[in-house]
Amino acid sequence: MGPPSNRRKSWYGHGLPYLTEKRLPGHLIAIEGTDGVGRSTQIQLLRPWLEVEGYAVSNTGWARSPLLHETIGQAKAGHQLTVSTFSLFYAADFADRLEHEILPALQAGFIVIADRYMYTAFARNTAMGADPAWTRDLFGMALLPDLVLHLDIDVETLIPRVVQNKGMNYWESGMHLALGTDLFDSFVRYQGRLIEEYRRLASEFGFITVDARRSIDEVQDDLRRHILDYLPITGASRPEEGSPNNGE
Repeated sequence: MGPPSNRRKSWYGHGLPYLTEKRLPGHLIAIEGTDGVGRSTQIQLLRPWLEVEGYAVSNTGWARSPLLHETIGQAKAGHQLTVSTFSLFYAADFADRLEHEILPALQAGFIVIADRYMYTAFARNTAMGADPAWTRDLFGMALLPDLVLHLDIDVETLIPRVVQNKGMNYWESGMHLALGTDLFDSFVRYQGRLIEEYRRLASEFGFITVDARRSIDEVQDDLRRHILDYLPITGASRPEEGSPNNGE
């Protein structure tokens, strides 16, 4: 596939000043989309496929920082988070994963697949009524992904998937915003807002949108095609034999 890409990464805002000069030959791919759209399922299929193709792959996910994961869970369990506190928790989680998971993997030449990225905060905070400029400044430390794949869906298709999977919960239904008279009504209104925000962000940031209303296999085929379209364009090469694995 040719020599490794030397294209410099870009930062969304100010970046992390003490880390911004390091060479990052790996590739950051973000999978975005609303709750229950199927991101995790698709990533579970993408990773082994890329590894079989010879790539070193690392995953990272929203609110999975070892430093903040339990704290965020405990805070959400109390149903008392304000929009600002909610945002600050997730920004701290993001910064911790960026410094200790994402950047080291990119330095080692890995493909990093992110289950949600900063755009999730942009969409959620806008849907919750927070100042968009404040949210974007808060995530100014973010590294811009090389590729963003947006799983798009409508509320009518999303509802049965969520019901058949894990059901509707307090936060994913937007109950903290008092949007409806019950869990179902609130879910429809809140998720509708999120879907529209993701679509607006897709237009603003140039996401590649994939129709997630289709079967798992059809969505996976599209994701693979877009990833393969991206990798040769950047001159990405498959890792040499003996490249570091991520130890999982």
